[in-house]
Amino acid sequence: MRYQTASIDDIDTLIKTRIQVLRAANKLNDDVDMSMIEQESYKYYKHSLANGTHIAYLVYKNALFVGAGGVSFYRVMPTYENPSGEKAYIMNMYTVPQYRKQGIAIKMLDCLVKEAKSRHITFISLEATTMGKPLYKKYGFVEMEHEMCLPIL
Repeated sequence: MRYQTASIDDIDTLIKTRIQVLRAANKLNDDVDMSMIEQESYKYYKHSLANGTHIAYLVYKNALFVGAGGVSFYRVMPTYENPSGEKAYIMNMYTVPQYRKQGIAIKMLDCLVKEAKSRHITFISLEATTMGKPLYKKYGFVEMEHEMCLPIL
């Protein structure tokens, strides 16, 4: 398997993967219109890959795409636990179904965590699907107790 950092030239693959992840996570059929998500994902990747606020990896077996993952970097007000305020958010973890359970996702996760650590980030979070949660727990991620969100849709 070859793990490579994605570039602007890989935007189409990244967007396709993003749509697959969202369809799976939200249990959406193929007939659900995702054109707005595709357009906004293009803008996001074009901007964030260029300025380094998002790093994505793609995994290939020879020339065949088998997986992807990404990490976004952002800053909030400093806290006692995170004096720099720098944070990383892992997202878009995906492995093609026939290549799952072969260690691809854990290696991808390790690449993303190392990327965050290389930037001296001490707070890394993610949202986990039911399928992904055992992988993240195995790696050492713990469920957070104090965060809440206000869904506004």
